[in-house]
Amino acid sequence: MTIAVSAQGVSQHGQRQHDKYDRLVATAQSVPKLKVAVAHPCDPASLGAVLEAVALGLIEPILCGPKAKIEAVGEALGKDISGLRIVDVPHSHAAAAAAVDLVKAGEAEALMKGSLHTDELMGAVVRREGGLRTARRISHCFVMDVPGHETALIITDAAVNIAPTLEDKVHIVQNAIDLARALRVDPVLVAILSAMETVNPKVPSTIEAAALCKMADRGQITGGILDGPLALDNAIDLGAATIKKIQSPVAGKANVLVVPDLEAGNMLAKSLTFLADADAAGIVLGARVPIILTSRADSTITRLASCAVASLVAEAQRSQLSIPEV
Repeated sequence: MTIAVSAQGVSQHGQRQHDKYDRLVATAQSVPKLKVAVAHPCDPASLGAVLEAVALGLIEPILCGPKAKIEAVGEALGKDISGLRIVDVPHSHAAAAAAVDLVKAGEAEALMKGSLHTDELMGAVVRREGGLRTARRISHCFVMDVPGHETALIITDAAVNIAPTLEDKVHIVQNAIDLARALRVDPVLVAILSAMETVNPKVPSTIEAAALCKMADRGQITGGILDGPLALDNAIDLGAATIKKIQSPVAGKANVLVVPDLEAGNMLAKSLTFLADADAAGIVLGARVPIILTSRADSTITRLASCAVASLVAEAQRSQLSIPEV
């Protein structure tokens, strides 16, 4: 029997539904399996997520870390991992380096964070010699499934760039647009957020928002429709935009939200997660390959959605020229 889902994304049995993520996973299952180098999957949460993604046909993993420890975790989970390739290295730093090296050698199309610190993995990614830098600024996107909101919301940057400059924001916006297009969003409607919808010289984020929109008009940012500055309410709610008499193809319908800085983005994403029961799949873009960043607190569906997002990004990259390295 099909369970009806209400506007709040709750089934008749009162269980939270994940229709947006379910569609995302289903789409990713239609493309080739993603070859993923997994750095240090040495706890039940990280290895369990890998095995779930394997079971759904999303990824083909290469596990980088201490072989004995990985096998012990697999045994504790009651899973047979003998069919998976393991690159045996002694510790987490070596695991991060080995995962990056697999990408450099063309054996992996994405990286996935295991039970190591994000700084360890990203340090290997951005190292000057042998890293995965490109001409793009590296940035993070949350792909959020918010109950009651019709579409998934991409929020950027809430995890990597602390106080981005205008130049940084050009890359952050372009990375987010490219992600949205890889996720088959059409049209891509980008709201450059601030505390207000008018340009105010005393509020720098409003000036940068206006500059980004003009840069899009001149072809310096492509693939999406930009508007800003917009306050959060009139970016995502048509009623609020109407009350403010904002005439815009983006206002009230934005599917990409670009925040002024990391603090604002982090608070927005966590507010949605903890106050609105939203899920937040995460991905890092701008490197040679997509990077799946998961948290120990992430649910299984969120981890799977992160794998699905990376799979669709990699599929989009297969059909395009890669981003030039620096």
